[in-house]
Amino acid sequence: MTARARTLTPGLVSALSPTATGSPAAGATGSTGPSSTPTGGPARVVVDLDLPGSTISRHLYGHFAEHLGRCIYEGFFVGEDSEIPNTRGIRDDVVAALRALKIPNLRWPGGCFADDYHWKDGIGPREERPRMVNSHWGDIVEDNSFGTHEFMDLVELLGTEAYVNGNVGSGTVAEMSEWIEYLTRADDSPMASLRRENGRDEPWKVPYFGIGNEAWGCGGNMRADDYAALARQYSTYVRDHGGNEVTRIAAGASDDDFAWTEALMRAATNLEKRDGKAGPYQAISMHYYTMSGPWEDKGSATEFTEQEWYRTLSRAARAEELVARHATVMDHYDPYKKVGLVFDEWGTWWNVEPGTNPGFLYQQNTVRDALVASIHFDGFHRHADRLLMANIAQTVNVLQAMILTDPDTGALVLTPTYHVFAMNAGHQDARALAAHVLLPEEPAEVDGRALPMISASASTTGSTALISLSNLDHAQERTLVLDLRGRTVTGHTARVLTGASSAAHNTPEQPEAVAPAELTDVRDHERGLEITLPAHSFVTVELQLGE
Repeated sequence: MTARARTLTPGLVSALSPTATGSPAAGATGSTGPSSTPTGGPARVVVDLDLPGSTISRHLYGHFAEHLGRCIYEGFFVGEDSEIPNTRGIRDDVVAALRALKIPNLRWPGGCFADDYHWKDGIGPREERPRMVNSHWGDIVEDNSFGTHEFMDLVELLGTEAYVNGNVGSGTVAEMSEWIEYLTRADDSPMASLRRENGRDEPWKVPYFGIGNEAWGCGGNMRADDYAALARQYSTYVRDHGGNEVTRIAAGASDDDFAWTEALMRAATNLEKRDGKAGPYQAISMHYYTMSGPWEDKGSATEFTEQEWYRTLSRAARAEELVARHATVMDHYDPYKKVGLVFDEWGTWWNVEPGTNPGFLYQQNTVRDALVASIHFDGFHRHADRLLMANIAQTVNVLQAMILTDPDTGALVLTPTYHVFAMNAGHQDARALAAHVLLPEEPAEVDGRALPMISASASTTGSTALISLSNLDHAQERTLVLDLRGRTVTGHTARVLTGASSAAHNTPEQPEAVAPAELTDVRDHERGLEITLPAHSFVTVELQLGE
């Protein structure tokens, strides 16, 4: 969000110019956003069921939990004395809802909070833990009652994998080195012994570790080359202890700062050989948020015009363009794709709900947010060859949340975005299929880019295929043909997510105003299936495949 000088290798400049023509092969990085091809016939989505591409990592459906507002406290953690049913202070209903999604990973403790967080303040008896000021989010006092042991307990309850974000901005190399030792070492080393004193005998598995966060901004206001040197240094000391192998994730760019990505790629090593892993970090991150207005006035979550609807969806589609262009920089230095791209903060960012703390970033979640999520996932699927992980911001009560909890009653609400994750679960670890969109009309031009009214992606596990379809039209239903090629389809089921209006959302009083339902408006067609998508809707079609 802060302007930074960009200095790119001259040969990369032309490669980074945006394009929006055609549909790429499944899993390819050629696409810069949703695209469609004009057709004289009916609207079609062509899927070659027999041409699987890259594997869509389940980690593209990752989550993010920061010490921000009511995400950790009141969201995940209510304390053992709470009347809300809990296990060691962690809300049982939140755990159950997220386990139902089979969330693959959880990023913690930040975000901006990570570069103020000193992990030793969050271990030992809770009543003895020092307090700190959460200067980024509400300027409140943090009591550190939710720390390393509580987070790893949450990870185990969820059955997920930990993505721990270390402190570069205000921390030390030794502090980061000791944290990974504390977490993952099994013998009687100093930090392993300290962990045992605090009640945990066996080490945990920590497969992902972040080397700071937003080093260009809240993580230290650094220049790209300066941070790249620190990333090399800090990563060196995030060691693999015992059988724990860490993927070290360098703090990457905001939006279109391709020079930042290039600086990190220049600083990485062992990229020119096919064998061996990249060092000293194995992935770099990027952040991009979607909003309908400028940074100073991002727009309302629930009150928006038709123009703001389309502008938001166009800006959501820009996420894929940014992934493609950062991937182009990475390909220049890393042809064997040893360095993964981690999109570890994405989602909508609206003005906070009236009457709530502006530093807590609490917002409602509508059908519009659901389609922002579906557009992102379509793009992620098309770039599965480079994308290692993605993390929506955030899981509970903050920004584009999966879950909202009522501060007065404790009631839990599943958001429309939650349901997109659930309906798309079949894409996790499946192989991407190209989904070519052909529409009888030219794409609308919105916010400076082409925006087709249909977005689609597909994948296969071999015996099944899952097709995701988004009707971005604010007011009109869309009928299209699923042109299914290369395999016999022996059966199908379809589900739809929409609401009475594009601003429909769930509340404790109406928890299922936006909820998945069976879609019966699916008919056999000589090319495959004909399907009618309601206005402002997300649809998934699961196919059973023969030979």
